[in-house]
Amino acid sequence: MCSMLNILFVCYVSSSLCRLLHFSFYEELLSHGILQQLTAPIEGMVVKKGSCNYVAPQGISSIVKYYLKQSAGADVFYEQHVTHISLRDGKWEVFRKTGPPELFDIVILTMPVPQILHLQGDIVNIINESQKQQLESVSYSSRYALGLFYEAGTWIDVPWAAQYITNNPCIRFISIDNKKRNIESPEIGPSVVVHTTVTFGSEYLDSDPTEVQQLILSYLERIVPSLPKPSSIKCQKWRYSQVTKAVPNSLGQMILHTQPLLVCGGDGFTRSNFDGCIDSAMSLAEVVKSHL
Repeated sequence: MCSMLNILFVCYVSSSLCRLLHFSFYEELLSHGILQQLTAPIEGMVVKKGSCNYVAPQGISSIVKYYLKQSAGADVFYEQHVTHISLRDGKWEVFRKTGPPELFDIVILTMPVPQILHLQGDIVNIINESQKQQLESVSYSSRYALGLFYEAGTWIDVPWAAQYITNNPCIRFISIDNKKRNIESPEIGPSVVVHTTVTFGSEYLDSDPTEVQQLILSYLERIVPSLPKPSSIKCQKWRYSQVTKAVPNSLGQMILHTQPLLVCGGDGFTRSNFDGCIDSAMSLAEVVKSHL
């Protein structure tokens, strides 16, 4: 659900050299139905010359799941909150909020950069002063995302699948999500996704979530007064929404320790779009391969 609330669509710009290098990734995802071309009407969207927009019908997490399936033999565990990383007998000892610590030969960190800096253990002293300054220079915008979920058969009477809102102090984007993803069906209840403006997100970042939810709903009602009452609502704080300033000159990753390898990457080292993620992933893969 969180991935559905946090992503709009994937944009491919054919005129850019780095995106030409990524064409095979798009081609593969399209051939397996993980991505489909965006055909639904989006009001207020600025279309760049040479660009092509895609949606993930089963949610953006389906892209991650697709690639995880290619990793034969990999054991994948979700919702493991890492708190400490320390050296032990030539390996990395990783501590979690729950459960015993585990030992690893290689550790790759791709969480938001501020969360890397919050980790405890030997990693605190392993990050040198120059690296720390670079990591501390990274900044993110903040938003709230609101999801409204409806029973099957509910009709949402608007002419668009999604809409960018201008000159509103609260709401920047509204999407009829199943319509945008082209998966409308009488057997599946529709959902509405709302993204707030960056200014609103920053102003109310540490406010009571219930109050924020009601405030967003009040603005939404003025924009789309015909919306029916949802069966459930989820309000998601998106503290690290998009990178506004990435690590400078990082080539998509930063090696914190070589033996054993500790490396970090992600959009904080490139930019917050699909191509930025590919750039970082490819750079990380090269680093890991060179250490095997």
